[in-house]
Order: sequence, then C-alpha cells, then structure tokens
Amino acid sequence: MTIDQISVFVENNPGRLAEIVAILGNGGIDLRAMSIADTADFGILRLIVSDPKQALAILRAAECIVSVTQVLAVPIEDAPGSLARILRLLSEAEISIEYAYAFITRKQGNAYVIFRVEDNPRAVSILAQNNVKTAGADEIYDL
Repeated sequence: MTIDQISVFVENNPGRLAEIVAILGNGGIDLRAMSIADTADFGILRLIVSDPKQALAILRAAECIVSVTQVLAVPIEDAPGSLARILRLLSEAEISIEYAYAFITRKQGNAYVIFRVEDNPRAVSILAQNNVKTAGADEIYDL
C-alpha cells in the first residue's frame, strides 16, 4: 500500500518556502509531514498532505513545479529500536532505500516513517510477511 507524496521544486530565495507553505495553507491544505533537501541553488520540498490531489492543483495553479511520488508510510511504535527493525527487514531483503523521513502524531506513542524505496510492492510484501503494516491514504491524510 502506498500513499502520494508531493514534491515541489523550490528556488533558494528568501521567503520562497514560506510562500509555498502559505499557498497550501490558504487553499485549506494541512501538512502532515515535510522534508526538504537542498543544493546551493534549489531544494526539493517533499510533502505528505491532507489532500494530495487538491494540493497538486493549487500548486500547479500557482505555477510551481511539482510531481507526485508513491511512497510507503509505515506506522511504528515511538520507542527505541522500532525503526531499526524495519530497516533490518528491508536490508535483509536487499531493498534499497532512496530516502526516508519520519514524523510523530498527536496520538502519544505513534510515529510514521515515510520511505521511498526501489521496489514498493516488494517492500510492502516483505514488511507484511513480518507483521509490519503500511498505512493507507485514509490513515495518513486524515491524521
């Protein structure tokens, strides 16, 4: 099971990130998680949002360069060693992780890790075989 991640090309200019986040906020989009990776000239803002389709439309209308990527959202216990177990399972299955970021929720004891892997269906299968569920769109977007 995968979810939609919005990726936004962000110029490294003062205020540009604030502008993009404001565009989403003004459009009624709630951020669930975000990560930004940058170079000297630009960054890639990765977002998990309450309504990816609407966010995409809003950002495109604002002439932002955006794309959608399928990622895994894995709920984990917010406790030492929880992430290590997931990473070990993927490593033992020789599934490469391109990037990952995590966030906690309002519900105490819960956290989620977003993974971009080389093979989503295989990763989901390996995790399921080891009693690790992946979160669906309804679970993540409605947090």
